[in-house]
Amino acid sequence: MLAIQAISAFDDNYIWFIKDPASRKVLIVDPGDAEPVIHAIKQQQLIPIALLITHHHSDHIAGISRLLELYDIPVFGPKNERIPHITHFLTASDAVFIDPAFSSMKILDVPGHTQGHIAFLIDGNLFCGDTLFGAGCGRLLGGTARQLHTSLNLIATLPEDTNIFCAHEYTQSNLRFAAVVEPNNQALKQRITNTDCLIKNGKPSLPSTLALELQTNPFLRCQQADVIRAVERFSGQTSLNSCDVFTNLRLWKDKF
Repeated sequence: MLAIQAISAFDDNYIWFIKDPASRKVLIVDPGDAEPVIHAIKQQQLIPIALLITHHHSDHIAGISRLLELYDIPVFGPKNERIPHITHFLTASDAVFIDPAFSSMKILDVPGHTQGHIAFLIDGNLFCGDTLFGAGCGRLLGGTARQLHTSLNLIATLPEDTNIFCAHEYTQSNLRFAAVVEPNNQALKQRITNTDCLIKNGKPSLPSTLALELQTNPFLRCQQADVIRAVERFSGQTSLNSCDVFTNLRLWKDKF
């Protein structure tokens, strides 16, 4: 069974370690900073075997060069983004088998935050970079609202027990916005309480599950009546389709 560990970086980034405890081999997701990665590898006597990259932003790739100076390992990343050091360019048509210690990974194309963003799905665990956050989603920094809406709808089709490993600790701030959109959502109220408790005790709010996101993340709830009504009040528009609701919701969150 995989062991997955959050390595904190910068103010709120998570670099994810996907570990096989028996062999001590590790896959490293989005190493924006090399130093905490190197420290954790040495401390735990791990054997890095690959880097997995979701998109091109510097807080996800800036540690690659330093890690490759120390470890002769492949770098898997999106075909449709310009990222130095990528050795294996991936799209959604690819299934990736890296090492016998790990199951084959499925690649999802999830553009919107950036034009070529991908996600990695392994053994029911989704490493989605900045596409989906706890109770939120990424900003539009290269892609379109329609693309991001489509990407989130794709993620929403996965099994509800899928574990969601996002790249930032944004859950508390996202929940504050979600509570304005859906003030009567009881699952959301409970998630706020639970998340506040985790953060207070120095624990990550992640991973979440897809089931929890479907209950509490407004960006996955664009067909819910309460979300539609809230967006209509914000935008002054009516007769909105799901993509219109999402687009206005993203604009609202940008101004929140």
